[in-house]
Amino acid sequence: MPHIKPLFRSSPLSTPTINYYDWLLRRPELKSWSDFTLHIDAVTGEQRQARAVLERFEHAATALATSPRDGGLGLLSGRREVVGILGENCLEYPVLVFALLKLAVPVALLPSQSTLQETVELLKLSSVTYLFASEQLYPHAAAAAKTIGLPEERIFILQGDVTGKVSLPNLIDDVKVRGLPKIATRPVQDDTLAYLMFSSGTTGLPKAVMVSHRNIIFSTSQLGGINEEIAKVYTIAEHRENSHSFGSLTLHVNHSPPLESWPDREDIFQVTICSSHNITTRLIRATFKIPDYAFHDVHSYMRPAGAAHLPPELRVAFERRAKNLPFFFEGYGLSECTYAALVLPFPGTCGGRVNPVRGMTGILCPSLEARILREDGSDADYNEIGELILRGPTIALGYWKNEKATKETFKDGWLYTGDRFYVDRQGRFFYVDRGKDTFKVSGKQVSPTEIENTIREHPSQLIIDVAVAGVKGERWSSELVPRAWVVLSNTGKAQGVEAVLAALDEWARLRLSKHKWLRGGLQVVDEIPRLPTGKILRRKLQDEYARSDHGPIQTKPLAKL
Repeated sequence: MPHIKPLFRSSPLSTPTINYYDWLLRRPELKSWSDFTLHIDAVTGEQRQARAVLERFEHAATALATSPRDGGLGLLSGRREVVGILGENCLEYPVLVFALLKLAVPVALLPSQSTLQETVELLKLSSVTYLFASEQLYPHAAAAAKTIGLPEERIFILQGDVTGKVSLPNLIDDVKVRGLPKIATRPVQDDTLAYLMFSSGTTGLPKAVMVSHRNIIFSTSQLGGINEEIAKVYTIAEHRENSHSFGSLTLHVNHSPPLESWPDREDIFQVTICSSHNITTRLIRATFKIPDYAFHDVHSYMRPAGAAHLPPELRVAFERRAKNLPFFFEGYGLSECTYAALVLPFPGTCGGRVNPVRGMTGILCPSLEARILREDGSDADYNEIGELILRGPTIALGYWKNEKATKETFKDGWLYTGDRFYVDRQGRFFYVDRGKDTFKVSGKQVSPTEIENTIREHPSQLIIDVAVAGVKGERWSSELVPRAWVVLSNTGKAQGVEAVLAALDEWARLRLSKHKWLRGGLQVVDEIPRLPTGKILRRKLQDEYARSDHGPIQTKPLAKL
């Protein structure tokens, strides 16, 4: 099979070596744009206009670069700095990120929902020298910083008030009062680090993905190219001329708080599912825990941030609930390729050369090329499942201080994603599963994702969530067999546990080959453990199963081969 090239127009394969901040925000045409609301606080309703936000970026950069004797942090003093951010999504988050981009000081985007020990490990891994934390997470940040020996005076508050601590708004206000001159943007090289984004760490310690200024420039160019294709066939209601650039101002900084922290769970969906806002698979999945909830005010095509695989059945169910939804913008990406690698084409784009079909993940984004590899490393044929590998200017620099993992994942200019796909002759990619989650039964490949999708398709809608993983079988200690964990729907609860498990087991045996039968049993649980991104923690389920006696009522007897 030949290398797959993008059907979209290709982004330029060369750009001037320039700081992303200037590339995005210093272009002459921005001066002619009318002002508009750029950022909205979903909890308080506070809004910030675009020009005010850009001015705040400048003041923040000046404050961070100014000498400590003048009230700043002195980040340009010659030391090699890495600034960590531990906070929920808030108005000051992009302010700090863009100020650091302007200064060419790398920023470590610490997950706001990490445990204390996880945060300690991430701080060590990223060699953080300064730390900004939200008011809510300051105690957590202080405890982690103390463990690694980061001085208390190097911890600042991102947004909010903590007695005795200086906040980013304090630093910005001080710059304004002093009337300090704005700092110039620092030059960069092609390999200048912009930020560290941490992998999930579901199969071991997390890795810090190194994303450069050049990576972000090409990633933003990808989005611009896709938007231009869409604009040829569909008119976006508001600020279409601005969306190519300003849409990226919140890119990579969407660290939302847990749903439980919102005063009204429905508010988060009303705010998120509106024009120009991104949604995640986690949010879509969470909506089905609110009975009969329907979305409103979806007047524009939407861009889910993705984060985890969205099963086709869940997408269809969401589309039934969403009102005024002309198109559901979906795709596939990973931190190692900066943002997106595949995107579902808007109807009519790419000259109408691609006909979207159900279950399709997308087509290749501009400036990337792809291959599908068999287990032996040879190129797979069309419609043959294999590992997706990618090449292009959005591929990250590697893993921070992890040469071994970098060599294993980034080989000869290609990113080995670890995800299994197949592609047809039209260039349509179809996600199958995560390679590390698959296992073999009697020498035959078993995909947990395939079994999960089959269980979801049961016509009686007995469950609202499911996870499948391999557990030890009875024949050989080294062999794993499929086991399913399910969360019952109201319909399922009414029918009872034993009836539901029997129905699902029978359904799976009717629809799947014998080696994919649920020989490890089925179990009802209150909730499927997931990362904040929505990815299933299969290892946690497997470990809990290994430690338990499996429960005589919750587990359905094994289907015999």
